[in-house]
Amino acid sequence: MEKSISFKSEDLTLSGILNIPDEITPDEKRPAILVLHGFGSNKESKSCIWPARKFTRWGYVTLRFDMRSCGDSEGKPNHINCLEQVEDTMNAITYVQGLNQVDPERIALIGTSFGAAVTVYTAGVDKRVSAAISSGGWGNGERKFREQHIGKEAWTAFTNMMERGRAYKNQTGEVLMVPRYDIVPIPQHLRRNLAPGSVMMFPADTAISMFEFRAEDVIGQIAPRPLLLLHSSKDSVTPTEQSIEMFKRAGQPTDLHLVADVDHFMFGEENPRIITILSDWLERYFPI
Repeated sequence: MEKSISFKSEDLTLSGILNIPDEITPDEKRPAILVLHGFGSNKESKSCIWPARKFTRWGYVTLRFDMRSCGDSEGKPNHINCLEQVEDTMNAITYVQGLNQVDPERIALIGTSFGAAVTVYTAGVDKRVSAAISSGGWGNGERKFREQHIGKEAWTAFTNMMERGRAYKNQTGEVLMVPRYDIVPIPQHLRRNLAPGSVMMFPADTAISMFEFRAEDVIGQIAPRPLLLLHSSKDSVTPTEQSIEMFKRAGQPTDLHLVADVDHFMFGEENPRIITILSDWLERYFPI
């Protein structure tokens, strides 16, 4: 069963899609998996729909939802902030814990790209997260950006944009708007993976928030809860090094899979290798 739901995060109403396995009995409680979308994306992205429906077919309750200011959720238009998304995720956990069909002690998170960074950070600071899966994520915003804006000219342009944003806000009280690809470059051939309705202009504050966000600082706090790190072995968007470095900082049990012949959006379509990795890991560390 798939249905639209809403829940509160601070004073905002967030929109979500809840999937409940058809075979669940009235007195049964199942583990739940929350699916987090990527940078300025929404719950209608293939990277959210595919894992949510797949996991529900495997027997899990799933929730994919729009972070504040994204998709159908309330919030200041275009305004994306890392720690606010952590807050939204924690409130989504609270919502799911209150569902009759969910075991409140068994809540997992899965996220892609930006959502993967939020997944790792939330799991590090919120002990209610029983397991976490990061796909194409990042643990250090500054180091990530240095590898996305390569060369002195590109790096200077990026850092100057953040400084202009700070100055503009101090002088006018308003935010300086910046195109999506000036913050996170994406090769032309991969842009078709963006969800309809994705945010395309952001305040410079968003880049600053990402620059300062360091999920790797809290990843060691996830253990002994299980963590799965997935990454393309040659990622065209988020440097593969980010997941490798997070693995070094994580406790156990943590698995790292670097997957060849797939790029950043690895949940965008059926991939037998990804399906096998996910099903085997869930069966071992977060079974029904």
